[in-house]
Amino acid sequence: MNDWFLLIAAALFGSVISLVGGVYLLYGKWGTQKLQRIAVPFAAGALLAAAFIDLLPEAIEGNDAHLISLAVLVSFLVFFLLERTLSWFHHHHEHDHSNPAQRRNSSLIVIGDTLHNFIDGLAIGASFLVSPATGIVTTIAIAAHEIPQEIGDFGLLLSKGMRRRKVLLVNFMSALATVFAAVMVYGLGGQLPISEPLLLAITAGFFIYIAASDIIPAIHAEPKRRAANLQAVVLLVGVIFVGLTTTLAHEYIGGHDHGANEQYLDTSGETHHDNKDEPHSNDRHDHAH
Repeated sequence: MNDWFLLIAAALFGSVISLVGGVYLLYGKWGTQKLQRIAVPFAAGALLAAAFIDLLPEAIEGNDAHLISLAVLVSFLVFFLLERTLSWFHHHHEHDHSNPAQRRNSSLIVIGDTLHNFIDGLAIGASFLVSPATGIVTTIAIAAHEIPQEIGDFGLLLSKGMRRRKVLLVNFMSALATVFAAVMVYGLGGQLPISEPLLLAITAGFFIYIAASDIIPAIHAEPKRRAANLQAVVLLVGVIFVGLTTTLAHEYIGGHDHGANEQYLDTSGETHHDNKDEPHSNDRHDHAH
């Protein structure tokens, strides 16, 4: 039950709480462009650190490294093709009316954002299947990316003439797709047709694609050298922050869970998350399954 509560709280944090970026666009007084110049590079660092420091090591451990690498490559290419056909990811600067993406109608914007949020939920759910620590790190990376993402989405919808209240409602409903997907993946668990390591590899490919093709080029495109240098520093801060979070999460959350599961695996051949509290209740677990 605790894992379920943590999962739902994380999914809400990675989706609904991330709407703070869009809400700030509606009511904030400090320029949103200034906010994005900090949030966007931080998101890039967070996504890259989550992919390379947490997700990929977890996916490769005890598995075929070549297969995991292939899954990362395939997912990277799949998201590239989705970007070419649906323009899901490049939203950070689309509130600029000179951008051709402004020609898209509101329905396509909402559908694309909902699908994006659904993928975020799949990533969170798959990560929690591995361990709560990996789930938390993944959620932080997604939330860091979603805050500037939502600023772009809110700006686009406002530019289409949608009222503020409707923009809030539409984006809130869209954000719930993250919670639904996370609960669905976590609930299915071992019934999924794809293994957890491959799910992590796909998530890593997703993170790497967003950072490498969307966010980092936006930093390079910054015309002011001083601002670009500041963004580079913020990117490194994002890497360090998620790196430290990964270490602390696995030390105080994930590490103990893994140890308990491994001990139970030696005696029964199955993995159970709650056996640390009931070390002599193997029969009850077997009947539950």
